[in-house]
Amino acid sequence: MSTRPICWQAWLTTTEPISMSMVITIKQALSQAQRLQGVSEGWRLESEILLAHVLNCERETLFAWPAQELSRQQADAYQNMMQRRERGEPIAYITGKKAFWDFELKVNPQVLIPRPETELLVETAINLLQPKCSAALRLADLGTGSGAIALALARHRKHWRITAVDISPQALALAAENAQLLQVENIEFCESSWCDGLDARAYDLVAANPPYVAVGDRHLQQGDLRFEPSIALAAEASGLSHLQEIVKKCRKILKKEAWLLLEHGFDQKQAVSNLLRDAGYSNISCAVDLAGVDRLTCAQSPG
Repeated sequence: MSTRPICWQAWLTTTEPISMSMVITIKQALSQAQRLQGVSEGWRLESEILLAHVLNCERETLFAWPAQELSRQQADAYQNMMQRRERGEPIAYITGKKAFWDFELKVNPQVLIPRPETELLVETAINLLQPKCSAALRLADLGTGSGAIALALARHRKHWRITAVDISPQALALAAENAQLLQVENIEFCESSWCDGLDARAYDLVAANPPYVAVGDRHLQQGDLRFEPSIALAAEASGLSHLQEIVKKCRKILKKEAWLLLEHGFDQKQAVSNLLRDAGYSNISCAVDLAGVDRLTCAQSPG
């Protein structure tokens, strides 16, 4: 769905809810946009996304046909979605979908909403494997959630074999559904705690976006994080407990000089580097995301 800016009209100013017992037009429905002003800086865009989702159309269509009337069912659905967003529920959970990389994923409250920052992990993995991209490589995505990372890598090279791991059967079911919808076949799903049960010395690259927010961090009670599964967000030991476990266990499943890629918090670069160095990894480096934040640390396994 397009998200480029659209010219707004002066009529998008009403903040009082429109009665759904009356016939309303697209123009009148969009006049409710300011109801979301206290929820998000992108309130205008969000109201467009919700209405376009209800009408199953592109956002541009809303402005091409402002006099088009909504059916009673469509008007009720839009009102319901606006109310959910007013309560702070993430747009991705309301619409049930989220764009990632070059495709769209189904999402639900059982999984973390894929972030644009995580695309850095996919991009880095592809670049690191470029010298041997024609080989039949084996990759693993630990804590796959919706399957975002695993599916992006599987779609990039159909001869790569991807193992998507998660401890949550609900998350794995959704990831498998996304794979089916995207017609991705070079992927397998494994219910496991991180890399427990995976083949020894079998993987050329392991990627992980584990929980790394410290338990009790105030941000967990703010914004979208309030609605996302805490199991996918929070970790003990100042947010490092899962990262520490992955660093230790991945030595057993990575080939010699294979890559481990770890997404982490903005202030965890040094701590993660120390974990890797103490475990014998080499060629440790950190990449920054689009906001200039230290977001991803890479290292090669000692084998």
